[in-house]
Amino acid sequence: MQIEILGTVTVTVDGEQRRIGSHKVRALLATLALDVGRAISHGELADELWSGHRLGNSRNAMQAHATRLRKVVDGPDRRESRLRAMRNGYLLDIPAESVDANRFLDLAARGAAEVRTDPECAITALRAALRLWRGPALLDAGDGLRCRGAAALFDERRLTAWEDLAAAWLLVGRERDAVAELSQLVEQHPLRERFCELLMLALYRTGRQCEALELFQRNRRHLDTELGLEPSASLKRLHADVLAQDPGLVLPSAIWWSQRESLAAR
Repeated sequence: MQIEILGTVTVTVDGEQRRIGSHKVRALLATLALDVGRAISHGELADELWSGHRLGNSRNAMQAHATRLRKVVDGPDRRESRLRAMRNGYLLDIPAESVDANRFLDLAARGAAEVRTDPECAITALRAALRLWRGPALLDAGDGLRCRGAAALFDERRLTAWEDLAAAWLLVGRERDAVAELSQLVEQHPLRERFCELLMLALYRTGRQCEALELFQRNRRHLDTELGLEPSASLKRLHADVLAQDPGLVLPSAIWWSQRESLAAR
């Protein structure tokens, strides 16, 4: 069985995608999929499914939703359900790798660890990780705090994976690949300075110095308008080095100066 939550919530059993008709059943599945192999209490599940609203008999309602979920995750000939009722809750008894988000986190971590030591392997792992995404994480999993919080964390890790991939491309001389992806990412996330920084460097290395300088000015205006802030010290340093056509910008080490603190914190 495969559960996908990096987009809409879907279930595939024996190669067949199962329909999840009820949004409460979908929310129940998503919540359990975030912690496969761990029992989630009735109280926690009720808070997630009903978002703190009082319900007359939440246990009976939960049991009804669990019965519907079993029909989704179990085949007709399966003797033991993948959804196990525990003393005070439910547990989804499947391997962690059956959930696409867990595979994504594993591949992204592996790729991040290999960027500096083996950038080609990092590119393979990071591209495989990013291909798992089909849209915003947990898109139709409801408004519960657990799913919304997890979605935000997955989305942040996705952006970090794009940063790592762009850095790996620059390390192996694939600046044009980096420019193509980073141009879109900068438009979508104009306040994320690392995207701007990597794109400036990629543009400079492909002979587009003027575009790199214009990108810095656009980023500066956006930061001032939206937040009343100046660009970071590392972005200002890169701008000065591009203006001076610093020879160090073509060296692999140029990619890392702005990440010293963030890399140490990982």
